[in-house]
Amino acid sequence: MSKQEKVDYKDTLNLPRTDFPMQAKLPQREPEMLARWQEQDLYGQILRERADAATYCLHDGPPYANGDIHMGHALNKVLKDLLVRYKTMTGHRVYFVPGWDCHGLPIEQKVLQDIQKRGERARDLEPITIRRRCHDYALKWVDVQREQFKRLGVMADWDHPYLTIQPEVEAGILSALRDIVARGLVRKGFRPVFWDTEFQTALAEAEIEYEEHVSDSIYVKFPLIDAQAVAGLEAFANLSIVIWTTTPWTLPANLAVSLHPDFEYVVVAVGDEHYIVAKELLAAFAKACSLENPEVVGKVDPRSLERRLCRHPIFADKTSMVVLGDHVTLETGTGCVHTAPGHGADDFLIGRRYELPVFVPVNEAGRFTAEVPEWEGLKVFDANPRIVEKLRADGILLAHSKYRHQYPYSWRSHKPIIFRATEQWFMDLEAGAVRECALGAIDNQVEWIPAWGRERIRNMVEARPDWCLSRQRSWGVPIPSIRSKTEGKSILDLRLVERFIERVREEGTDCWFTRPLEDFWPEGFVYEPTGESRPEQFEKEYEVLDVWFDSGTTHISVLEARAGLASPASMYLEGSDQHRGWFQASLLVGIGARDRAPFERVLTHGFVLDEKGEAMSKSKGNVISPKEVIDQIGADGLRLWVVSEDYRSDVSIARDKLKQISEAYRRIRNTFKFLLSNLYDFDPAVDAVPEQGLEELDRWALHQLAELVERVTGAYDRYEFHRVYHYVHNFCAVTLSALYLDITKDRLYCSGQADSTRRAAQTVCHALLDTLVRLVAPVLVYTADEVWQFGRLGAQASVHLVDFPQARPQWRDGELAARWERLLELRGEVSRSLEEARRAGRIGHSLDAAVALVARDEAEAEFLSNQLALLKNLFIVSDVQVRQPSQGEPGAILVEKASGAKCERCWKIDPDTGRRPEHPGLCPRCADVVKRII
Repeated sequence: MSKQEKVDYKDTLNLPRTDFPMQAKLPQREPEMLARWQEQDLYGQILRERADAATYCLHDGPPYANGDIHMGHALNKVLKDLLVRYKTMTGHRVYFVPGWDCHGLPIEQKVLQDIQKRGERARDLEPITIRRRCHDYALKWVDVQREQFKRLGVMADWDHPYLTIQPEVEAGILSALRDIVARGLVRKGFRPVFWDTEFQTALAEAEIEYEEHVSDSIYVKFPLIDAQAVAGLEAFANLSIVIWTTTPWTLPANLAVSLHPDFEYVVVAVGDEHYIVAKELLAAFAKACSLENPEVVGKVDPRSLERRLCRHPIFADKTSMVVLGDHVTLETGTGCVHTAPGHGADDFLIGRRYELPVFVPVNEAGRFTAEVPEWEGLKVFDANPRIVEKLRADGILLAHSKYRHQYPYSWRSHKPIIFRATEQWFMDLEAGAVRECALGAIDNQVEWIPAWGRERIRNMVEARPDWCLSRQRSWGVPIPSIRSKTEGKSILDLRLVERFIERVREEGTDCWFTRPLEDFWPEGFVYEPTGESRPEQFEKEYEVLDVWFDSGTTHISVLEARAGLASPASMYLEGSDQHRGWFQASLLVGIGARDRAPFERVLTHGFVLDEKGEAMSKSKGNVISPKEVIDQIGADGLRLWVVSEDYRSDVSIARDKLKQISEAYRRIRNTFKFLLSNLYDFDPAVDAVPEQGLEELDRWALHQLAELVERVTGAYDRYEFHRVYHYVHNFCAVTLSALYLDITKDRLYCSGQADSTRRAAQTVCHALLDTLVRLVAPVLVYTADEVWQFGRLGAQASVHLVDFPQARPQWRDGELAARWERLLELRGEVSRSLEEARRAGRIGHSLDAAVALVARDEAEAEFLSNQLALLKNLFIVSDVQVRQPSQGEPGAILVEKASGAKCERCWKIDPDTGRRPEHPGLCPRCADVVKRII
């Protein structure tokens, strides 16, 4: 080479080389990848390759087929997909069948609104017409939501979902009903239920939402009749029991006043009147009624008042009985409880004990009937002010105020509900010890994640009333009950149910509305009380099942019916609201029909709130939709946000948070790009360096990788997915980008292409790439597969066909890791000193520096002196010297300008740079490398 020739040393470097794009462009690229997966039948390949593996059954709680998916749906489905993919990669066969809940009031409501918009009248349409429109409406939204869930990257058998309107699923729902009927757990009863006056139907507890409500709070006197006949009360004139209520409209239905048999009650003198209240609530009562210095003049044994009569607060010709009940509390009021058996669960039970009638002077629309002539036709809540005025006029109202509290509202009409006794089909939780067995299953058969879920659902099951199964609507699975025209009694006969199930398997449940009763008539049927046996002596009833029964039976109608699934399920995973919804419904059906819980473990997540911690709603304008997030940062970005949050509590989403997630994603992606770009000429089968040939830094990196695999695997196994995010992100940002990869750039770029030191670094980079891409595959489903295609990491066509990584035992080196703790601590101290020198203008790049380390003691001096070559690379400086403690302040770090010339190729400053005449601008190392190339 002549002296005139100028060598471009850049061409001699092993500069990174890859077509893997740094700009992810996820919103554009992800749909292309999704289309390729579908074309390859990737999900089918995964199942076929794991045909003989152990089954893991994650049962999909069916979302409602009504509208676009929201962030709660996205959170739920992504968490499920994480679990499906992780369990698949760890050697399980996970056949994940998505489902949809398609019956019920929300869909019927939308269809009725559409009917109204068309100028039609629902009352003019046959139920079958409404049902068919509901069916089409549900299918439309199933298709929409299916594509939205697919776009999230969720892996499932999307071509064969289960829908609660499929005939085979409807038959399964009815089979579950048949089984609990056969066990004597279903009966028709007249008792109070939650009642939606807007839609005129009973509601389940899970269909109730509690909202802030302002009620009329009143204290009312119930004058005792013949009080003087009670021992100890002879001297008290004008004696009344005082009740407190926030439902004045229920007073017309009052039949009793309940006292607790064990509470202490007192007689209070106020002017010429005497009031009976619980002693413990006397002060609060006096304050609420503005009574000054009430005088306690006597005590009352509540048992002495049992079955005594009071004047009725509304009707002059009626009385109210004094009864005793343990449901009375001392939390609020007076300890004396207004009791209307037709309008409250506790009231009903105490009324039944005392053989009181069930008086319900309120119709389906929530209006008073002719049994309350003064307010006939008036809506009960509108009647409250008039009732209050009547009580005041009659001189029995002691106090009236407004009371703000949480009150049950209907989940669909968003109107306050009423408690109203009606004739309904109930699942009896005491018969067959269903409640007792359910509580036992909660305690002993099921793992609750988080652990507090056990106590939450236990309290709910312990306190809940019998399950009201029937609804007075058109859109649902019909209860195949009939009514005797002679007696007017409802009959749910097992043989008729069986005949109906046979028809349903072929035609679906619409047949109940289109076929005559004769088509379901069981051979040899006789109604024993009357001897009637012909279909024309009966009529069909048209109530439908509670939709929570539909979904609560899917462990029977789906898991028991489909090959590849299993009951009980390995896992149910839904929002925490399902403790009183799907989890509870499924549990009660499981106990009632199968004597076991339908799930082995239950995992719950919180709700998605806005940045202020408030629920998202269109009216507030604070809604962030999954589509909006995907259009901005891709489905992998949304999935990374899900994993970044501790889902076990409510999670907040905000645009600033999404920007942070985007930055985190870029760091992870940049790590993959760096690894890929430095492996372009590396063939692990040929070029890999065995562990014993690796440098100490390489072995440290592999030890850290083994630790990462263990931590991430543990986090997945414990369902602590947020830790997966933090472990991986920290590893990429700190362990790799700020440490290992930063330090090894010199080896990768400047060493000879086939030098063992470069191949050693590439060996570790390959292990890092192969392991990291598998670790994040359940989370970054699109990105991981993209990396897999570029990385040539295996024969499999997709990362989603490979196994989860396991750390090799030989990667671990605890002694080395302990030694490196001190080295990395020292690196941090040196970095701070270099930054101070840079700010002072003594150096520019760290390679401009020479660092002198004053050892703390002779042992450290010896330790550091043996690491000089390593320390230069570790600190990324041109020279390192170690000085004895006697040569300066122990522990001091001195930063000086490195002596020598800067190598034009590696930029290190070396005293020997330029001593090779053929390459005057190079250090000896670079000169040797270039000599072999040119």
